[in-house]
Parts: sequence; C-alpha cells; structure tokens
Amino acid sequence: MTTSTENAKLPMLVATFFGSGLVPIAPGTVGSLAALPLAYILLSVPTWFAILVFFLLFGVGVWASNAVEVALEEHDASLIVIDEVVGQCLVVILLDLCLRGAVDTDLLMLVSFIGFRLFDIAKPWPVGWVDGKVEGGFGVMLDDVIAALLVVPVVAGAYLLYAFTSI
Repeated sequence: MTTSTENAKLPMLVATFFGSGLVPIAPGTVGSLAALPLAYILLSVPTWFAILVFFLLFGVGVWASNAVEVALEEHDASLIVIDEVVGQCLVVILLDLCLRGAVDTDLLMLVSFIGFRLFDIAKPWPVGWVDGKVEGGFGVMLDDVIAALLVVPVVAGAYLLYAFTSI
C-alpha cells in the first residue's frame, strides 16, 4: 500500500464495498451481487427509509470515490464498486415501488440485477456521456444512478406488457 492509499483506508473500504471491488475479474458485477443482501433488506423497511438510505449511500459514495480517485490518481478505478451498490439498490427500491405485490421478490431481485448490469456495462446515452464527462466522485456515482433510472421503466414496462398480453 502506498502512502496515499494508506491515508485512504476508510474511503477504500467504503469504495470497494468492504473489499468486494478488489476481485480481479468483473468487480462491478461482484459489487452488484454484494449489494443484493442490502437491497433485499431495504425491501422490508418503509419506502421513505429505503430512499433515505439510498441518499446516504450516494453521499458517502461520492466522498469515498473522491478520496480513492485522489489516492490512486485514477478516475473511476474498477475497484470502486460503491456506485454499483447504490445503483443496484436504487433499481430494487424503484422496481418494488412500481411492481409491489405483482412480482415475486426473488424474481424482482434477479431482473433488477440483470437489467442493472446490462445498462451499467452497455452505458447507453446518457449513462456513457455522464461517465465520460462528469468528473470526481459525483461522476462515479451519477452514471450508475442514471443507469438504474433507465432500467426501471424498461423492466416495469416489459412486465406490464407481458402481464397484459397474458390476459
């Protein structure tokens, strides 16, 4: 560990979501998987509280991502996965809100994970634009939030289309 990363131990712990971002292969996917237990817990609390947790995680994620970017001198290093955690949780919260009671929780978790990973990896506009143009920890976090916001109408719309054509 270098001196700059030594000074960023707590931000590194947060940014890597307790080390899940340190895996050598597909750290973003591992970070999204690591977020699923937290997302599942958020389904059992009042929606206002889940949204509050989302905003708190977003703020802490901006702080940690900024500190790790400075320590590593690298924008959006692959080991930073707190953005995937926040995005994954947001998809689950919003899909649950849109489809409450209509979809089994396990299915909700599965489609939220697949949808979020597809949008996070493909980076359709405006996700890719934000990823390339918005700097610092805010940019690291924002592109995943936008990806999450894009997933929700696609998955909810696909479900509603399926439900109405099955009648």
